[in-house]
Amino acid sequence: MALLNEDHSRFKTYTRRAALLAGGKTVLLSALAARMYDLQVLDRDKYATLAEDNRISLRLIPPPRGRILDRFGVPLAVNEQNYRVMLVAEKANDVEATLDKLARIIPIPDESRARILEEVRTKRPFVPVLVQENLSWEKVSRIEVNAPELGGIQMDVGQTRAYPYGADFAHVVGYVGPVSKADLESDDPLLRLPGFRVGKSGMEKRYDSQLRGSAGRSQVEVNAVGRTIRELSRTPGEAGDDLVLSLDTELQKRFQQRLSQERSASGVLMDTVTGDVLAMASVPSFEPSAFSLGMSDEAWRKLVNDPLNPLTNKAVGGLYNPGSTFKMMVAMAALEEGIQPAHEVYCPGHYDLGRARFHCWKGTGHGRLDMIGGMKHSCDVYFYDLAHRVGIAAIARTARRFGLDSITGVELAGEEAGTIPTKQWKRSQIGEPWQGGETLVAGIGQGFVLTTPLQLAVMTARLASGRAVTPRLTRRLLAPSGRVVRPLAEQDFAPLDLPGAHFDVVRQGMDAVVNELGGTAYGRRIRKDGMHMAGKTGTAQVRRITMKERRQGVISNEDLPWRQRDHALFVAYAPVQAPRYCCAVVVEHGGGGSTTAAPIAQDMMLAVQERDPANRPEPGRVTGTAEVASRSAGR
Repeated sequence: MALLNEDHSRFKTYTRRAALLAGGKTVLLSALAARMYDLQVLDRDKYATLAEDNRISLRLIPPPRGRILDRFGVPLAVNEQNYRVMLVAEKANDVEATLDKLARIIPIPDESRARILEEVRTKRPFVPVLVQENLSWEKVSRIEVNAPELGGIQMDVGQTRAYPYGADFAHVVGYVGPVSKADLESDDPLLRLPGFRVGKSGMEKRYDSQLRGSAGRSQVEVNAVGRTIRELSRTPGEAGDDLVLSLDTELQKRFQQRLSQERSASGVLMDTVTGDVLAMASVPSFEPSAFSLGMSDEAWRKLVNDPLNPLTNKAVGGLYNPGSTFKMMVAMAALEEGIQPAHEVYCPGHYDLGRARFHCWKGTGHGRLDMIGGMKHSCDVYFYDLAHRVGIAAIARTARRFGLDSITGVELAGEEAGTIPTKQWKRSQIGEPWQGGETLVAGIGQGFVLTTPLQLAVMTARLASGRAVTPRLTRRLLAPSGRVVRPLAEQDFAPLDLPGAHFDVVRQGMDAVVNELGGTAYGRRIRKDGMHMAGKTGTAQVRRITMKERRQGVISNEDLPWRQRDHALFVAYAPVQAPRYCCAVVVEHGGGGSTTAAPIAQDMMLAVQERDPANRPEPGRVTGTAEVASRSAGR
């Protein structure tokens, strides 16, 4: 009986355990069934999409970058085919041996070889590794001929930025370069594409987003490890907009060539009616393609450390004492303060203020001169007298009305505002009171007065037109279809609030400088009828020749080391009777303005008038989508 009771008790225990296990299994199976139902029925679409995404890879295709054109449609920045040689490790039996064979056809530097081997080790074997790019067609042909012996080597064709006129337009057009960390802050996915280039300077940078275009898309089928099986579809990208500039290629090339005869110089040629910058040159320059093709560290260091600063656009970023080109501002200020054009000053060759003596550039003096005569002969003593009479505050007010002491707003980075000093400026910047002699020095464009060549061109344009002319480089943006995205905006400049008689006096003075016997630039006059120019010479002193140096035989600038010589300046407008164009030239350490800067300006002022549609019977050339130049269009 005891055994039966014991067996019955054991049976009941097993039955309970079985029931618990069965119940647990039922719960687990129910949960599994519910989860399977959830995955396969309720979330079917979601996981089907995820599975499809694992099979389909969406890849961006970089679009062609928009072109940059001159005012006539001449290409200044274009896209060219970039032939690249790639290495696919899984298709090469021996990567090192393949590179050895390839090196017999094209040179592979040791640093490039090390980079290639490192990428082969770190990337998946089916991912192509760049060996070399920007190959010539000759090298491509040699590689293709030897292709059977180069397992794993394949050719690829991409795009690279090219600049047909190279250094002639480098400072204005700019260049493109690799994407930086700062650029990646943008949400544009194009910036994350390998090898993508963005604008780094000039107009390439200013209009980078418009030139960049919109990415295309490619759908490719991939396997579990990401290997491409086939392309399913492709949507090409939309090319960026074309940018049409105000520049004239022929004038720009000529300006750059003329300035290149000097070590360091810059200049601007403008339309005084529309504000169009027709040429903007800076010397020395650089080759912009070097940045898009890839520049060595040595080449970069050479550019950066060059004492002549080839990377700086001196036309907008170079600051210089304007010298005697500033005397028109002093004359305008004097007229505004009520001093008459007939006001005479006797020049004995110096001007005394207290116990200080200020010398004229002509040691023997100019004798008695009125205002027009003072400008014609560029008499320092005459303008010392005017500056002393009107004061620095009046001079500063006038100079600012003509565009000095502030940036012009032209579409280029790195523009400097310059300096037109006042008593308050010196107190705040230097912490010292203004001295009377500093007004005299400012009256001849020396001392604290600093301007850029572009500001001098704007000043001249305002003197010639009587209006608040501002410069521009952009004429329009064109979509790939040719549709005008941003039309040419005609600029209607407001008249300067100054009496016309004041402008007439200063213009007569500038006319006398060039076209009257005895004028400081008389030898540089344009003799062609209807194209006469008016202008003003300027010589900005870098340092004075000491008495000790004079006793040692140092008499003129030419006897000094180059960096200690005076800067040469010249500003001009033409034609005299109906001003349409203006020019400013600065030659660093060029000596006298009449001997160095004036001949360059003379050449450019004649060239721009001869290219004016009104002065030549043949029509302007048209290339691409830009318009024919015409006077009404603001040539």
